[in-house]
Amino acid sequence: MKDTMIKKVIAIIALLIGLGFMLIPYDTLLLYKKKGNSMPIFVVQKHNASHLHYDFRLEIDGALKSWAIPKGPSTDPADKRLAIETEDHPMKYATFEGTIPEGEYGAGTVKIWDSGTFKNITEHDGKKIPIADCYKNGHIEIDLTGTRLHGTYSLIRIASDDNKKWLLIKMRDEHTPKKHDESQSKKKRHS
Repeated sequence: MKDTMIKKVIAIIALLIGLGFMLIPYDTLLLYKKKGNSMPIFVVQKHNASHLHYDFRLEIDGALKSWAIPKGPSTDPADKRLAIETEDHPMKYATFEGTIPEGEYGAGTVKIWDSGTFKNITEHDGKKIPIADCYKNGHIEIDLTGTRLHGTYSLIRIASDDNKKWLLIKMRDEHTPKKHDESQSKKKRHS
């Protein structure tokens, strides 16, 4: 009982001073930034807080730009998933799994649902647009290489009072599951 309480106190202190990553083995962090791998990372964390949602994070300008996706990412191009922009997180948060204590912002369980690297594929007139500019412009196109998520996705900011609402959309590509292509073909035939 005493050991458990001490561990909880240490975890709370670590989270409060921004060192939550120290509770995660350093080897886990190395998976994201293997020597010589300069590809930016993404992580999707299943966050069972006051409402279950998925935190979608992209490495942009040395931080994790973050969106809360209530229904989680989809592999179906017909699904347009609401993604609500949240505050940036430090890179060390990419490996965080654990419980955020009651009374703290985001209290609940956080588990890594997917992670990997991504490539910015956004272009205009055949020229690549830097990812930071894509974010500022509200239109990001990326190719994900993760454990669960593969292929091209688009994040598009939609008009809202606070400019925090985006849509995450799976784009059609060779990674689109066959069942999604077939269901779209049937819908078109019946319309």
